[in-house]
Amino acid sequence: MGQLKKDMAFVIKNLKALTKKTEVMARKLDRLEKAAEKKAKKPKAKAKAKAKPVKRAVPKKAVGKKAKKVTATDSVLAVINRSKKGVNTATLKQKTGFDEIKIRNIVFRLKKQKRITSKPKGVYVKI
Repeated sequence: MGQLKKDMAFVIKNLKALTKKTEVMARKLDRLEKAAEKKAKKPKAKAKAKAKPVKRAVPKKAVGKKAKKVTATDSVLAVINRSKKGVNTATLKQKTGFDEIKIRNIVFRLKKQKRITSKPKGVYVKI
């Protein structure tokens, strides 16, 4: 019987705390409703005279073709296409100015795309 009284006291205490919290929430909700009503009741001011919209100057587009960016692959392919007998990596390095690793990667990619082939080892020609 003693334990039951303690449990009931605990439940009553928690219910009172919940009641207080709901009352606080109800007050806040009432304030928000009143504020919303005031905003809704506010008369809108009439505009005197509508100003004509200002026309913005539209920038003119350039007539003609845009210049394409020349990629590293394009420049290496151009050097290979210009040569009749083919080009080795040393010549590509000299003409393009790229380092050897970059040239190897580009050549690998071009071979994979089947845009160039290698005749003897290290000499690349267009297809």
